[in-house]
Amino acid sequence: MRTYGELFKTPQFTSLFATAVVQSAAMTMSGLALGTYVYGATESPLLAALSMFGAAFAQVVGATVLMSAADRLPPRGALAGISLCFALGTAVIALPGLPIWAIFVVILAQGIVGSVGGGVRYGLLTDVLPPEGFVLGRSVLNMANGTMQVCGFALSGALLQLLSPRQTLVICAVLFAVAAGVTRFGLTRRPPRASGRPSVAETWRVNTLLWSSVPRRYVFLAGWVPNGLIVGCESLFVSYDPDHASVLFAAAAAGMLAGDTVVGRFIPPWLRDRLAAPLRLLLAVPYLVFVLDPALPLGALAAFTASAGFAASLLLQEQLMRLTPTELSGQAMGLQTAGMLTMQGVGAALAGTVAQLLSPAAAITVMAVASAAVTLALAPGLRPVPAQEVSRSKASRVAGP
Repeated sequence: MRTYGELFKTPQFTSLFATAVVQSAAMTMSGLALGTYVYGATESPLLAALSMFGAAFAQVVGATVLMSAADRLPPRGALAGISLCFALGTAVIALPGLPIWAIFVVILAQGIVGSVGGGVRYGLLTDVLPPEGFVLGRSVLNMANGTMQVCGFALSGALLQLLSPRQTLVICAVLFAVAAGVTRFGLTRRPPRASGRPSVAETWRVNTLLWSSVPRRYVFLAGWVPNGLIVGCESLFVSYDPDHASVLFAAAAAGMLAGDTVVGRFIPPWLRDRLAAPLRLLLAVPYLVFVLDPALPLGALAAFTASAGFAASLLLQEQLMRLTPTELSGQAMGLQTAGMLTMQGVGAALAGTVAQLLSPAAAITVMAVASAAVTLALAPGLRPVPAQEVSRSKASRVAGP
């Protein structure tokens, strides 16, 4: 499967794509509106960063307690329910007079509910598409996410010129409800991928199995830590340039879109492994220009260039699927997504703390250096895995209860 035409002719992919588009638009718009509101109310770079990315902290709860649900719930019902929960939570945040602490309680609750969503969605993707179509399909979903971020940040920035942040959040709540409707009426009902009830014990059992493989462990860490530190850079855009943060966010989203387009559609499989390491470094190096406290055009160019490196995640996810048994693919993707989002929250907290002590520009530089250092440290463990090691990783099992 090498063309977009073949991809969108695959049954159910178009509905999954439409759901992802609406959900991404709602997430993007609500994030900027919420970050703008919190920064205006507190003038704190740390709180502004955490308001946009703090829900990611709750992902660690989902990864350790709820993630077995990714393979044990009907995908359509799970995805629709998660969208409805986000609609309700966003509407609550938009209530007049809601204190800052209560906003963060809702944000964390949304994070816990949403922690299973990535596993359900990308596990469903492996069911809908053949193995050779995974990278193309995943890249298209990433491209949709990037496009919706560009449009969402631009639209949210425009709305914030006309409306208050809380009024913008009401619009976002409606979009989440629309995403729930698209999921419910666009996707076909499917049975769960695995039998049994979701449980804490089952979550830990499968997580232990997934983590026990050394090659998988390196893939998880490479997908979590460098990306999370760079999201820490992005979390400071509001405090770095409050009047033009939407431009920086849109530039970053456009770079991610460009990277996913090129890697997903035009890079042949034999070349992907060779590009993985350079792409992981590209994610960090351009942000080093912030040591010069650059003006908006140079800052936006750096954000665009660096975000093209997020395409390395496609290659890591493809490698993870090669190393993982099919019946565990939902939880594996869920663990990868939850860990990535958790590290985004950690990155935002670290970046906000450094910005409080130094400055947003200095903090962005520090986070970029840290990301590059982690990428270089993990590189030896991410060399191409021999076929026998792939077979051993996929064949390993831990007996269930």
